[in-house]
Amino acid sequence: MLFVDVAATSAAVSATSGRKAKIELLAGALRRLAPAELAAGSAFLAGELRQRQTGVGYAALRDLPPPAESPSLTVAAVDDAAAALAATSGPGSQARRRELLGGLFGAATADEQRLLVGLFGGELRQGAQAGLLADAIATAAQVPLATVRRALLLSGDLKEVAVAALDGGAAALAEFALRVGRPLTPMLAQSAPDVAAAVAATGLPAAVDAKLDGIRVQVHRSGDDVGVFTRSLDDITARVPELVAAVRSLPARELVLDGEAMMLDADGRPSPFQETASRAASRAEEKSAQLTPYFFDLLHLDGTDYLDEPGRVRWAALAQAVPEPMLVGRGFVDTPQEAAALFDAAIAAGQEGVVVKALDAPYDVGRRGSAWVKVKPRHTLDLVVLAVEWGHGRRKGWLSNLHLGARDPRTGGFVMLGKTFKGLTDELLRWQTERFQELAVDRGDWVVTVRPVQVVEIAFDGVQTSPRYPGGVALRFARVLRYRDDKTAAEADTIDAVRALHVGRVADPGQIAASDRT
Repeated sequence: MLFVDVAATSAAVSATSGRKAKIELLAGALRRLAPAELAAGSAFLAGELRQRQTGVGYAALRDLPPPAESPSLTVAAVDDAAAALAATSGPGSQARRRELLGGLFGAATADEQRLLVGLFGGELRQGAQAGLLADAIATAAQVPLATVRRALLLSGDLKEVAVAALDGGAAALAEFALRVGRPLTPMLAQSAPDVAAAVAATGLPAAVDAKLDGIRVQVHRSGDDVGVFTRSLDDITARVPELVAAVRSLPARELVLDGEAMMLDADGRPSPFQETASRAASRAEEKSAQLTPYFFDLLHLDGTDYLDEPGRVRWAALAQAVPEPMLVGRGFVDTPQEAAALFDAAIAAGQEGVVVKALDAPYDVGRRGSAWVKVKPRHTLDLVVLAVEWGHGRRKGWLSNLHLGARDPRTGGFVMLGKTFKGLTDELLRWQTERFQELAVDRGDWVVTVRPVQVVEIAFDGVQTSPRYPGGVALRFARVLRYRDDKTAAEADTIDAVRALHVGRVADPGQIAASDRT
């Protein structure tokens, strides 16, 4: 299959708003892939490369050769080029990588180059996430969607499921089974604006879990063999010996557990998220800070799978297999008022919020269904745009990534808090490209510095310590809500207000309230 056909499908999916139409486009492309192309082609359609790391950064994508006039690249050729880039290392690797990248992009048409930039840059937003691809695989292979989702849950690999479905149909998909040691796609939670909306989605009675500010971990144990995997199914076992030791201390012989891990300080207080993430990214050294696990679900125990059991059954088994100090705080509620009280308690305890869970739901494939619904307090600030970066991929030609600043009342200047391009619609991108070119005071190749006069309302999940920025803090998960033309820069929120949100946390990160523990 020519790569230009994948590029055409990607562009069509991006331009289509209807879910059904997107599925039909993706299914048609999947049917046209040859068996040997299915793994790579399905990854491309999902907006990914099969190779997780290629060594290609944003800088390498800024100076590209002119596009080819006619298409010649195949799906296999692009996959081979990505594999060669991923395998390039050692002395002379940068020059070799430039050569490989130049050859690939030089053979690509303008449409193919746009798709390649998105794939290598990791910012292809075409509305074809894993959940939509699962629907497309089911449509293309003419197999039940539930069968595809089940196989995806058990394998954790969309490409493997696509190959099985289109090569072997339902019979091949039925061969997927839970295997201790192989990570499963984790169940995810959708978001709700408040607790009332969450319990309306899950129904009552329900469970309410504390939402910890840690890293998602899935732990597999078979005898003394323990594997620890992240939400993205990366194996971090060698980096977290303390989690391995904690799970080895449990009485069970075989376990698959789902939970969170976080770092605590010497007083038992939770450390900021970025310190937990940094710790998980490197091997533990002697006497260094340790990660502490808190589990909220059990998927397998000593030969018995619990995936299809309702939550209340899984959680009862979890409470028998794992001691209370290693459990996430959980309460059971019968009314919205009780759920709201647990939310308030979790926030007062310094947690991120809560996850409301339906009692009778099985552990489902990694899509955001209504069985688990997370609720977090939404903070907003009115900040000032200090600079804007030119976009790439589908945002090429538009000013996209905003540099955000809070007002410093002592100097009259502004303190940068981070960047975001989240929440920007095409309409906003068009507007701000024109607006910020009018305000430009310095036009670099990549960053346009602007007069600090435009106020924008930003929603975010929290404030974290950040040595990267002069104010020492940064916003977590910042996203644009709207531009505030009714406010001047002198009315923007101050750095003092931002720092006031950077509060400490309580000593027991697993606790909602002692009486509500399961």
